Amino acid sequence: MRIAMVGAGYVGLVSGACFAEFGTDVCIVDTDAGKVEALRAGRIPIYEPGLDKLVEENARDGRLTFTTELEQAVRGADAVFLAVGTPTRRGDGHADLTYVYAAAEQVAKAASGPLVLVTKSTVPVGTGQEVLKIVRRVRPDLAISVASNPEFLREGSAIGDFMRPDRVVIGVEEGPSGERAAAVLRRLYRPLNLIEVPILATRLETAELIKYAANAFLATKITFINEIANLCEKVGADVHDVARGMGLDGRIGRKFLHAGPGYGGSCFPKDTLALARTAQDYGAPVRLVEATIAVNEARKAEMAERVIAACGGSVAGRTIAVLGLTFKPETDDMRDAPSLIVVPRLVEAGATVRAFDPQPAHAKQALPGAVTFCISALEAAKGADALVLLTEWNEFRALSPEKLKAAMAGDVLLDLRNVYDPEAMRAAGFRYQSIGRP
Repeated sequence: MRIAMVGAGYVGLVSGACFAEFGTDVCIVDTDAGKVEALRAGRIPIYEPGLDKLVEENARDGRLTFTTELEQAVRGADAVFLAVGTPTRRGDGHADLTYVYAAAEQVAKAASGPLVLVTKSTVPVGTGQEVLKIVRRVRPDLAISVASNPEFLREGSAIGDFMRPDRVVIGVEEGPSGERAAAVLRRLYRPLNLIEVPILATRLETAELIKYAANAFLATKITFINEIANLCEKVGADVHDVARGMGLDGRIGRKFLHAGPGYGGSCFPKDTLALARTAQDYGAPVRLVEATIAVNEARKAEMAERVIAACGGSVAGRTIAVLGLTFKPETDDMRDAPSLIVVPRLVEAGATVRAFDPQPAHAKQALPGAVTFCISALEAAKGADALVLLTEWNEFRALSPEKLKAAMAGDVLLDLRNVYDPEAMRAAGFRYQSIGRP
């Protein structure tokens, strides 16, 4: 089979490389000529563990190609996937579908024969029907089927998520056209039959809503345990044990019950907001999701104030070391990262911030002038009055408490990810604080 992937961003590049690994011929098309040239040269524009090797091997074997020419990519394709951006629209919080609709029209114009047009981007309910109207208006002469195939890729483990997913969701239009689309997508995902991955076939609208509902639910779990952590601090309970006690209940599960500074990233903030706005438009508001959004935003600001309070109520003239700036480990993504709220607030309050992140490229762009970037955790800690662990990269777990303490001028350590053992850190001489633990 042969497919085209429109968009060489995170979703398009990971999905395209993984489909190629399945044995499919994949052509990824993007309007950014510089990005395409970089990919042809083997330079990956994002950090995702294992992606560079996957792209290199499949490009070398001829299954994965890159182009700026849409017609070249679409020609002879059995399916074309739309993996373009759907950022939050300024002013109202809705997902901006400009790129999706423009790409759908361009693909329809470029098509030379029947194909399946698949939305891979995260899009609100009703988008598939609008895409269907576009392709029928532009190419009434051609049998173009429309489908939705939402991605469930976690940054930092995206390749494993694609190769060994919990499920594959396929949304199609009703009738023979939808049946043809479902058959093509089932063929594409046939390698997953060996590991018996469930393939859920639904209507277009259902598939679109599954993605939003899943992300909103996970965001709500994170926000819930963060609020429980606050209560734990007041009553002397341990949020780790509370989360474990909850997670052992099969109806709840243990994942996404880790207290911290709030969620960020490319999906949860954008998708919860888009779901809330869509639900309002349809007269079925999702109040729980609306509360999740508000509580999470407040959470990030609270973390900055927590740092200031731990430093005696003022950080003016103090040096603060920050470990980890990306929204989560194993990615260079800074979108809606808690650090974007915490660090500027500390600088505004008069602190000098020294930071280290293992993947700092985007952090340096997002925090220009606000941070002194260091080449190691110990360098960041050197001379600091207080240290804040903001992102739980694995290398931070192995740091020697004694070496950290020796490098610092002060003794305040705020562990906002509950990485360290409180007793060990106190034994090393730290005034240690974590989240939701006595």
